[in-house]
Amino acid sequence: MRCPYCNADDTRVIESRVVEDGEAIRRRRECGSCSRRFTTFERYAGAKTMVIKRTGEHEEFDREKIVRGMLAALKNRPVAPAEVDRIVFDLEEQLRSLTEVTSTEIGLRILEQLRTLDEVGYLRFASVYKNFDGVDDFRREVLEIDDRSFTLRKKEDEGGRE
Repeated sequence: MRCPYCNADDTRVIESRVVEDGEAIRRRRECGSCSRRFTTFERYAGAKTMVIKRTGEHEEFDREKIVRGMLAALKNRPVAPAEVDRIVFDLEEQLRSLTEVTSTEIGLRILEQLRTLDEVGYLRFASVYKNFDGVDDFRREVLEIDDRSFTLRKKEDEGGRE
């Protein structure tokens, strides 16, 4: 590491500690030439995940874009922002090993999480994501939610009898 004061390459680490919940390492360094101390941070850069949009365009995965969309869908709903952060963190973990992913795949993963988190938020997100044109689209989606809920309840009831 080059000294920011005198540009010498002769620096040494005098203290290291993990910060930001294990996401970075803070290092105190001392320059062997000018004896001044400075701090550096080390973070995993990793490969960026590229999102292939419906138009075919590629753009870098943007965590904040996902958070904004979810918060808009969950506006005035009884869902803590920490819950949105957890879902987005889990999504990032799932995508970390991928170099490319479609926006459709991301949307489906978010819808899957919202379905169990908050049905109204799910419908709001789905209405934008699936380009609802009218009431019939909402009706179809609500029926699908009801069908899934019925199937889950039925499986739970059968599981309780065994």
